[in-house]
Amino acid sequence: MPAALVEIRDLTKIYAQTRGELRAVDRVCLDIFSGETLGLVGESGCGKTTLGRMILRLIEPTSGSVRFFAAPAESGGIDVLAASASEMRRLRRNMQIVFQDPFASLNPRMRVLDIVREPWLIHGGEPSGENGDLQQRARELMRAVGLEESALVRYPHEFSGGQRQRIGIARALALKPQFIVLDEPVSALDVSVGAQIVNLLAKLQREFGLTYLFISHSMPIVRYLSTRIAVMHRGEIVEVGDAEQITTAPKHEYTRTLLAATPEALSFHSERS
Repeated sequence: MPAALVEIRDLTKIYAQTRGELRAVDRVCLDIFSGETLGLVGESGCGKTTLGRMILRLIEPTSGSVRFFAAPAESGGIDVLAASASEMRRLRRNMQIVFQDPFASLNPRMRVLDIVREPWLIHGGEPSGENGDLQQRARELMRAVGLEESALVRYPHEFSGGQRQRIGIARALALKPQFIVLDEPVSALDVSVGAQIVNLLAKLQREFGLTYLFISHSMPIVRYLSTRIAVMHRGEIVEVGDAEQITTAPKHEYTRTLLAATPEALSFHSERS
């Protein structure tokens, strides 16, 4: 088994309510290994997105710990939840997210070139700071996600949902991260377009050596893309295992219920092989 890239221990998020408290995420422990795709699956409202955003510290947890190991041999890792603002800025170069809704996640007033180069301007890391070099990097990103370089001068409203999600993926890749949280990246797309995006994600993982946390409510999609699967129910992880074991010999009753409620197969092209 590869070294852990992300180590999550007892991660908890509690929201106060008028009738007590809501444990959106309850003492979750997970390891995400370098180079793998860990699928996080469960019904809507079970806490998947909250967990993914807490790992990146986009939501502050109530308690628990997240450690990020920027290099496999790094002793102790980096305590994400204790990191200062400047440390978090450096961490975000290695930890990115692709959001669920491609229609809401792109600034409608920015051209695609400005969207994909914005991470370089915020975090540094552009080739040399010269506009021509930035444009070349942006063209390379467009090609990587299957778009023409002519897309760079256009605005988000000129693209379909699948094309917008490709732009969002390009933005996430701009800083050459090691770890990406994919927060239901195909749930807002129709099935055929979603399958294209999933195949693209598998291709990019091979090309760039990425590690994914793939969040979805669809077991067939998770089964296709994931190395391992974690099943979440009411804020808790109820089962973790290899994708094959989870989908063919589940141990937890909720996992069996989830499998029974979803289609047996989903059609993908063979780009993953």
